[in-house]
Amino acid sequence: MNDGGELTFWEHLDVLRGSLIRMIVAAVLAGVAAFTFKDWLFGVVLAPADGSFVTYRLLDVEPFDIHLINTGLTEQFMIHMKVALTAGVLIASPYILYVLFRFISPALYDNERRYSVRLTVAAYIMFLVGILVNYFVIFPLTVRFLGTYQVSATVDNMLTISSYVDTLAMMSLVFGIVFEIPVISWLLARLGLLKAEWMGRYRRHAVVAIMVVAAVITPTTDVFTLLLVSLPIWLLYEVSVVIVRVTAAKGKTVKG
Repeated sequence: MNDGGELTFWEHLDVLRGSLIRMIVAAVLAGVAAFTFKDWLFGVVLAPADGSFVTYRLLDVEPFDIHLINTGLTEQFMIHMKVALTAGVLIASPYILYVLFRFISPALYDNERRYSVRLTVAAYIMFLVGILVNYFVIFPLTVRFLGTYQVSATVDNMLTISSYVDTLAMMSLVFGIVFEIPVISWLLARLGLLKAEWMGRYRRHAVVAIMVVAAVITPTTDVFTLLLVSLPIWLLYEVSVVIVRVTAAKGKTVKG
């Protein structure tokens, strides 16, 4: 353990409070900065609702138009604050993780600290990759299908800005977590709780589960879209199999 003197329970709480204050201040300051760049911020957030978005151009999607509306007096301002604060947390996240790790690291052994750094960095990168995949692939396809879907030509879609932003935030969080599969698999393999043989044996079951998840995320009859959504999740599973196999092999080598 690190030799820096023992702290009492209340001193630990004091250190924790200081760390939490620094993290909150960093997130709020970054959120205020994001709030002032309203046009740029919502240019990014609302881009997938535009038929000229890069994903639609690459897939040669037919032109479409989605008109977002506002139904509450304070709704647009509150959404502006919510989006700015979310962006602030995302922008400040490297510093937040750094402060959090500095608080936890004194309780770790040197080898635990090394693994913790690798695990944290890998998890953070994969979370960001998941958000980007959702923003550029999954969410645009979902918006395009659900935003233009009609049970009858006499029924027009009037989508609220609130439902759009909430769906984007929810799906970004879901895919950020989904992309943690390789990191979680590595951790379970290190603990001896997961084996590549098990993952290979149940590969067919995993593929079926992935297709079901993809169908729920993008409820469309377009087979191409369904496969496009399933592909990154399936690749994550296959990468996880390799990671688990390599981790197990290294563990045997160390023991040998």
